[in-house]
Amino acid sequence: MDAAIDYRLAFDYAPIGMVLSRQRVIQDCNRRVCEIFGTERERLIGQSFALLYPSTDEFERIGARINARMDAHSTYADDRIMRRVDGRHQGELFWCHVTGRALDPTQPLGPGIWTFEDLSAHRPVRAGLTAREREVAARLLEGLTSKEIGKALAISHRTVEIYRARLMRKYQAGTTADLVLKLTLG
Repeated sequence: MDAAIDYRLAFDYAPIGMVLSRQRVIQDCNRRVCEIFGTERERLIGQSFALLYPSTDEFERIGARINARMDAHSTYADDRIMRRVDGRHQGELFWCHVTGRALDPTQPLGPGIWTFEDLSAHRPVRAGLTAREREVAARLLEGLTSKEIGKALAISHRTVEIYRARLMRKYQAGTTADLVLKLTLG
């Protein structure tokens, strides 16, 4: 005898953060998203995703990247630094794996489903980084070269190398491999 699945209950208790959005505005979210961002559901519903980013600039740049890169399956994924909203950790920055799927392939930022996985237990944010340093660091963790990072961020590969050098100084890393290890460990 099969019991009917209560999809609302499954959404609310999913072990990964889930958000339903429209034009980058949160329409609904589950309990895990509230736990990750340290806030209540009522505080998130109707709010722009910008609330969850370290800066408006990062929100806009990532939005442009999502819009340009949603693949043929209408999906997008990356690791990025996000910001906790409320609670005792208000304002804290943390690494988060974000995956999204557009419900309409012609509208990458239109109606969609997004998941959020808090990576802070495995990858803490310790060094004070600028928005661009965070973006370069995220791409380094993906294993991209300076040229690939430059293309992804629409900046020159030489500019990427400048940011990589800054990251290496901040993390006291001697090589790129050492930097990636230190970024992973926080």
